Amino acid sequence: MSMVQTVDNVALLPAYLAAGTAVLVLLADLLVARARVTISVAVLGALATAAGAVLVGGGGERRTFCVGADCSYVFGGRAALVAVLVALLTLGVLGLSGPLLRAGATPVGEYCFLLAASMTGGVALGAAGDLITLIVALETLTLPLYVLVGLRRGSLASIEAAVTFFVVSVVATTLTLLGAALLYATTGALHLGRLGALFAERPELLDIPLTTVAVALVVVGLTVKVAAVPFHAWAPTTYDGAPLPVAAYLSTVSKLGGVVALLAVVQHALPAQITGLVLALLAVLTMTVGNLVALRQRRTVRLLAWSSVAQAGYILAPLGALALAAGRTGDARAAAYAAAVAYTVFFVVLELAAFAAVVALRPAGADGGTLDELRGAARRRPWAAVGLALALVGLAGLPPGLAGLFAKVTVVRSLLDGGAAGLALVVAVNAVLGLAYYLRVVAALWSTDRPAVIPTDPTAVPTDPAVAATGPAVGSIDPSVALVRAKPVAVVLAAATVVALVVGFAPQLVLDLAAR
Repeated sequence: MSMVQTVDNVALLPAYLAAGTAVLVLLADLLVARARVTISVAVLGALATAAGAVLVGGGGERRTFCVGADCSYVFGGRAALVAVLVALLTLGVLGLSGPLLRAGATPVGEYCFLLAASMTGGVALGAAGDLITLIVALETLTLPLYVLVGLRRGSLASIEAAVTFFVVSVVATTLTLLGAALLYATTGALHLGRLGALFAERPELLDIPLTTVAVALVVVGLTVKVAAVPFHAWAPTTYDGAPLPVAAYLSTVSKLGGVVALLAVVQHALPAQITGLVLALLAVLTMTVGNLVALRQRRTVRLLAWSSVAQAGYILAPLGALALAAGRTGDARAAAYAAAVAYTVFFVVLELAAFAAVVALRPAGADGGTLDELRGAARRRPWAAVGLALALVGLAGLPPGLAGLFAKVTVVRSLLDGGAAGLALVVAVNAVLGLAYYLRVVAALWSTDRPAVIPTDPTAVPTDPAVAATGPAVGSIDPSVALVRAKPVAVVLAAATVVALVVGFAPQLVLDLAAR
């Protein structure tokens, strides 16, 4: 057999465009040194990446870096969907970053470069055909985020968040790599399709204890990335300490990357009879713990973080049906995979809208603040309050947030088709439980109990010795924290809300794309 790998540059075009964006951003920042030009290059690069993914994905599946029938890079319909989502979400986060970058405390060139580099990893991740490519792409997506999380200068919470995220991610990557190495030791294969075929042809491999350990390590390492309980503790601290646009990126693109990686190994490589039971247990723990702890949150971003944990449980739930024989039939498995992907698509759109509304309601450069500070926000920013309310109602699965409603219906239907009625009941109970904190925030937006205030960031370290010694004057508001009427933020919020409404009225389109 020839060991010469074929290279299809057309299949690699979206990754080329994403990587080229990162390089061009650095050059623009170095040679032109104008923030507007640097941001424009990043925006055009994200748009070009999305367009390239649509063009390549529309031409059928393309394979490259192949040895025989095994390929390390497979760009098909689902890979194109992931690449487009990653590029558009990155574009949305760039829009949300306008107030942060205009404040002057964040270096524009480095910020845009790190986002573009992370986008490159996300684009490559959807097309990964072997464990090494998968892990490298996932780390390319994650590594720039360590720096982005710590970019709130002078904030102790930001430093703590960056260190927490770094340590947890390194441990998760180590576990995943160890699991991949043990899988190679027991099977002699790393390509996802080859691993799946070996486990199907040689069921005796599943009787080897080392195989069970390897599968467990890979699954655990990847579930850390999606913040599944009990590997979730990093998420609230990291989200709340990061700049708001970076928290939005973590909650959407980073979450999407973790789901894509986990789905790739579960669907193509690992034995369903082992992973199904583990994922069912993780799904129940994740959605239940996430919803219960979210009920007690008083900080906005922490509530969204715990909500994101609970949403990860809903995403994992369809894969839990693989634990049952009825859930491992061809049609049931296809429905479970499509439901997990579709729910992720609905979730990231609604989550971006929620963070866009929070950015619009908060001072430039500030953190997410507390829920009490959102009281009466509809009187100050009615359009932002409506956007936040629609996003939260959608995440709760209530009309008129049809995207969230159909997402939960899709998950429950896939579980019923797979014979997992008990797990479907847990999803339904948790969906009702989640209503308590989502609707509480919506009610606070129109509350008349007290006027909304504009507080300073309680975690910031004062740089002025006088302020550090005496604190800010009571009732004073620094101009740098005045509420920003930023057009890019409004555009992102409007676009995310419109997309959420559109996919809510056409959910079958998302399901068809997810099933490809």
